[in-house]
Amino acid sequence: MARNKEAVVLVIDVGPSMHSVLPEIEKVCSLLIQKKLVFSRYDEVGFVLFGTADTKNELKEEIGGYEHVTVLRNIKVVDEDLVDALQKLPRGSVPGDFLDAIVVGMDMLIKKFGQTNKAKKRLCLITNAVSLIKDPFEGTKEDQVNTIATQMTAQGMKMDCVIVRMKQDWETNKRIMEENDFLMSVFSNKSSSKVVYVESPTSLLGALRTRNISPVTIYRGDFEISAQLKIKVWVYKKTSEEKFPTLKKYSDKAPSTDKFATHEIKVDYEYKSIEDPNKVVPPEQRIKGFQYGPQVVPISSAELEAVKFKPEKSVKLLGFTDASNVMRHYYLKDVNIFIAEPGNKKAILALSALARAMKEMNKVAIVRCVWRQGQGNVVVGVLTPNVSDKDNTPDSFYFNILPFAEDVREFQFPSFSNLPSSMQPNEKQQDAADKLVQMLDLAPPGKQEVLPPDFTPNPVLERYYRYLNLKSKHPDAAVSPLDETLRKITEPDVELLSRNKSIIDELRRSFELKDNPKLKKSARRIKERPSGSDEEREEFDKDADVKAIDSMEYSAKTEVEEVGDVNPVKDFEQMMSRRDNPKWISKAIQGMKNKIFDLVENSCEGDTFHKALQCLVALRKGCILEQEPKQFNDFLCHLSKFCQEKDLRSFCLYLTSHEFTLITKAEAPDSEIPEHEARSFMVKPELDSQNMKSEAKAEDDIMSIYLGGK
Repeated sequence: MARNKEAVVLVIDVGPSMHSVLPEIEKVCSLLIQKKLVFSRYDEVGFVLFGTADTKNELKEEIGGYEHVTVLRNIKVVDEDLVDALQKLPRGSVPGDFLDAIVVGMDMLIKKFGQTNKAKKRLCLITNAVSLIKDPFEGTKEDQVNTIATQMTAQGMKMDCVIVRMKQDWETNKRIMEENDFLMSVFSNKSSSKVVYVESPTSLLGALRTRNISPVTIYRGDFEISAQLKIKVWVYKKTSEEKFPTLKKYSDKAPSTDKFATHEIKVDYEYKSIEDPNKVVPPEQRIKGFQYGPQVVPISSAELEAVKFKPEKSVKLLGFTDASNVMRHYYLKDVNIFIAEPGNKKAILALSALARAMKEMNKVAIVRCVWRQGQGNVVVGVLTPNVSDKDNTPDSFYFNILPFAEDVREFQFPSFSNLPSSMQPNEKQQDAADKLVQMLDLAPPGKQEVLPPDFTPNPVLERYYRYLNLKSKHPDAAVSPLDETLRKITEPDVELLSRNKSIIDELRRSFELKDNPKLKKSARRIKERPSGSDEEREEFDKDADVKAIDSMEYSAKTEVEEVGDVNPVKDFEQMMSRRDNPKWISKAIQGMKNKIFDLVENSCEGDTFHKALQCLVALRKGCILEQEPKQFNDFLCHLSKFCQEKDLRSFCLYLTSHEFTLITKAEAPDSEIPEHEARSFMVKPELDSQNMKSEAKAEDDIMSIYLGGK
């Protein structure tokens, strides 16, 4: 067998208790074959059914027993006929014994491959495990399972157990279910078996691993904590986006009689001179050019290679930080997993100790990674400890790539908490929203989570594979409607919405939407006169005048382009609210800064301090809303220093008396000013003024001495 080739035996329960879910099982098993036809067409698959009325297997003929177990198909290379066979599985009439079926499946693999090809043989058991397992001739059922698990390990077999438990299954004999679950747990602990429980057709669709992807390390080497401390680690991909299958170009120009035609299309490119379109430019006469301003800078391949950054292959620890400092939205790309080098006890112990210490202190590690020699880029990422709760599974780390400054997109959005109360939800609206969230909770207490990532397939890919199978048989077939199981992934649950219609209606009533009529031009409103009495005319005229004024004010708002002298606060707010160009934000802030300086500098005995304070309040609020706290804080510090130098300390005292201070981190996350530092900023001018008063008093005392005073 090839390195990535796999032999799978599907062991399916078709007993009476499974009849309701067999249509979904047929779909998922067909999908497994369809994917193998696309990705692993040399894989081999066999089928064993249990719970059938008949018995057809070699063990029955050789040693007896193993009744109601039928080999539907021996292990063979996958083909399209197998897909058809799986779409109409026979329905059994007797309860099935999954232990007998597992043994029959193992026997098929052993006879086919013997001791060779370890770790490439797999059993897939699909059952609800609610039927009684018959007692063995010798020993207990647990002993029998231990024997089977030991033999599976010796033969290098793996097993995936999918336990399908729908609502009706929970009403059966609880004692039998608990006993069977215990036997399944023995398989999980004693062999390379994975047991998963599903409660819905959607989860069943994703529970069976339909594509075999061999684990390949992206890094093997030292995890360098310091020059003296290094841990041997292996790094694998934990998650990776499943790409849409590549569609190849196909040529139908080959003769139909040519059996060896590949139907491939080859594309060649030619570069021709502008001066002589008939002359082909060879590769050695071509060079890459990069746009730099108005010119194109030519850079040869040798220069491009020389300028590349070529770091050494390594994984180095940069330091630790609190887990709360690394935001979830910083994560980039796929997730990798760090494990200690298999078999290296010292590495396993060291990595486990590090992971548990970080977990206990709620820390994460920041590391610098170069996965391979000659790699052209360096990644910086975060290691999150993954402490295992199983005795046979060592501790590990999850790795996520973090962005550099160039990778972060800074989009400024105002905080909802800083909006006026009229723009925030009231108690009734909040209650309606809370009920909606609770209604659509995908993981309600006491129930299995809906749409868990591990068991939720990509509906786009699933539909494509099904259509590909249909198209291979019927070239003119139309695209079939979306399957009901896939529809549950892509659309809200219709039954759930209808059952909670009152909650949705309440939410709609709480957030009533009204039309926002466009204001017409004031001149037209003044000219219009309705028919009717004089009183009606007079009332209309008043209304028209009011609306005309509103309209003119609205027009004026859109035309404000600078912070004026008459009403600087209003001008500033209108400029800040404009969204037709990002420049208005910075222009408004700069204009307000200049206005405040003018008001403070040109004041006469503090006559403009009140207006300057109003401008500062507006500027402070605007900078919080637009998440520009640094601009305001720097400006206020500069203004304070300016007042000290220009003998305008009275304005600083005026600000202190109104408890005006810097924007703190609690008000704006981007601020670097803690609360205590903001409070101390208020005290500084006051202290300076006290020093100034004491100095003035000392000067008065000296003068009184010269003038003959006491």
